[in-house]
Amino acid sequence: MAQATPKTFQRIAGYYREQILTGELKPGSKLPGHREMAKKWGVATATIQNALNQLTVEKLIRSSPRGTFVADDPVAGIAAKDRLHRARVARSVLMEGETSVVTAAALVVPPLYVAEIFDLDHGDQVVRREFTTGRGSTRLSFQVRWYPAHFAASVPDLLSTNAGKNDDLTTKILEATGRSITFARDDMHGREADAREASALGIKTGSAILAGAHRWGDDEGVIEYGEWCLPPRMTIGYEYQP
Repeated sequence: MAQATPKTFQRIAGYYREQILTGELKPGSKLPGHREMAKKWGVATATIQNALNQLTVEKLIRSSPRGTFVADDPVAGIAAKDRLHRARVARSVLMEGETSVVTAAALVVPPLYVAEIFDLDHGDQVVRREFTTGRGSTRLSFQVRWYPAHFAASVPDLLSTNAGKNDDLTTKILEATGRSITFARDDMHGREADAREASALGIKTGSAILAGAHRWGDDEGVIEYGEWCLPPRMTIGYEYQP
């Protein structure tokens, strides 16, 4: 049996986290037993327990005398990193079973800080899209995404509020422009929800939320800048290589 390292259980937790978030493991699905998982991964059962403890903290799984199960309604947000991975493997930034409602899509003159992110001159426009994601009756996130204005000419769906055209926009943009995402950055902070965010998430104004922003781009500049927020008690997590 291979000796487990501190990151072994993180890799195992990451494997099952991705299966849950992508819908490969459905809510209520039973996970293999500790011994079976230990044999599969070539580690001690204690390492498996550490991995499952992490997923329990994230509220992705639940345990009972009958075994370990995917949470019926996983209280987990989706990191921008996971959405980018999903776009690459499945052409969609939405996870399995996740839906979106698009409330705005238009060419606008952005706030100064967004103009600076895209290196725009005063008065230049960008595409701004606003939508809420959910799974069943659970609202998962409120998002605003920004794109260079000229993308709309080659990807008209950027200006559509049709929810069916929302999930694969990142893939359509990359295919139409011939660009590829070679750098990505996430920033997150806790704060209170403003009235617009609270309305979209179905919570009270001033509720504590986790908010963040991501930038995806290449040597030519930013391809997509997104801002998002999650309702209270949602957990977000992802692996990275130290």
